Amino acid sequence: MSQKNETPTLILALLITAALLGGGFWWFTRKSGVDLSSISGDGSNNNQNPQPQIAQPSAPTNSNTAFTPPTNVPNGTIVRIEGSTSMVQINQALKNNFEQQFSGTTVDTKAGGTDKGIQSVLQGSADIAAISRPLTFQEKNQGLAAVPVAKDTIAIVVGKENTFQRGLAKDQVVGIFTGKTTNWSEVGGNPAEIRVINRPPVSGTHQAFQELVLNGGNFGNTPNITTLERDATTPLLRALGSDGIGYATYAQVANQTTVRTVAVDGLTPEAVNYPYQRTLAYVYQQPASPQVQAFLGYLASPQGKQAILTP
Repeated sequence: MSQKNETPTLILALLITAALLGGGFWWFTRKSGVDLSSISGDGSNNNQNPQPQIAQPSAPTNSNTAFTPPTNVPNGTIVRIEGSTSMVQINQALKNNFEQQFSGTTVDTKAGGTDKGIQSVLQGSADIAAISRPLTFQEKNQGLAAVPVAKDTIAIVVGKENTFQRGLAKDQVVGIFTGKTTNWSEVGGNPAEIRVINRPPVSGTHQAFQELVLNGGNFGNTPNITTLERDATTPLLRALGSDGIGYATYAQVANQTTVRTVAVDGLTPEAVNYPYQRTLAYVYQQPASPQVQAFLGYLASPQGKQAILTP
């Protein structure tokens, strides 16, 4: 065969190869769920209305109690809830709907952190603790039981003015929060100290971060790491500035205009396979009191589930 006749055949083969490679790349990215824009971009979220996913199963753990949706609740019933700042929006939504459906009832909510909520239930100053970490073995032995409420993700956040525009690998996140990585240039950013803004140890999000992100390890004790005295998201976000990094439950930061989330291993918090996910729950002292039975029964009702999805 002459060289002239071979040329069209060669071109056709090259075109077929290119098409196969392009199709294979498209199929891989669709199947793997990788957000390509977040690999080299800023990892900011595009989901303006994130909704919590209702946790399954809805039955309590460490308890044989099943809560039935109430048809009526006595006038004057008061339900006291204390606990995680990660559940403020869910608490408020359930409070509004519960009080509206059952006239004359009051749901009093506070957010002093997971540990504060658990201690309040044990001491009798709260009926329900809103928690963002699992109960410990010792807590279960004290008669506490947990009811899963919703799935949640922990987002890594930086200030909007931060010049760091890349995502982070999981080992880089560990390095930053354990104090081994202290300069943005070490993770591909401009030379500047990384200021880590940490939550206090009483925070359930702090404790969940240790387990999910630091693999059970401890936060660093280096000069660039600041631990807040109070577990509150707004002060943390304000403290980020142009060189800080912190973490928060995703629902609390998704609609913030002053911060953006950082992709982890190419995945943003909206991704199904995002690595930092946890279960939010309500905790009560067994046996459940009438007000606890009423509130957690409402939680299991269609109206309660709808309130969680639209806080």
